[in-house]
Amino acid sequence: MKKAGGITLVFVILFSIAVLCVKPYERAVIYPKKYAEIIEKYSLEYGVDKNLMFAVVKTESGFDPDAVSHAGAIGLTQITEETYDWIKWKLNDEGRFSDLFDPETSVEYGAYFLGFLLDDFGDFRTAAAAYHAGRAKVHSWLENGDYSADGKTLDVIPSKDTAHYVAKITKAYEKYNSLYR
Repeated sequence: MKKAGGITLVFVILFSIAVLCVKPYERAVIYPKKYAEIIEKYSLEYGVDKNLMFAVVKTESGFDPDAVSHAGAIGLTQITEETYDWIKWKLNDEGRFSDLFDPETSVEYGAYFLGFLLDDFGDFRTAAAAYHAGRAKVHSWLENGDYSADGKTLDVIPSKDTAHYVAKITKAYEKYNSLYR
């Protein structure tokens, strides 16, 4: 009987140590805050919750400034050339698409675009869907009663890839909020 009690005590101690180590591990490895100064600066400038911006960068590029998608989106925030040209025009910038490999430029453009989408749609999940699928496509989904009951938020995301993306952003955003609030 003493042996069973000792094993239980050791198990409880080891379990407690493991639980205490999970949060720092999640912060440092799974949900880091790389490029924090840049992300916080442009999140504030463009009215985007910094934890949402961290979630977008983590989901889009895994904090790899040299990331390139199969669709040709580049940088930390994975912006396509078409979207880059539109944002460049809105910001009256004279840069080049390849400038998005620079973390500061990528975060600035991503935060501007996400802030614009949040203003346009008013809901971070719908804005995230538009970040992934495009504004026009999401506006057309909102006009369809099968996808949106109120014409403002998506009840159903008809694209499996976009639905998966929004789920990933939502999970990362919730984790950043629980780890860093």
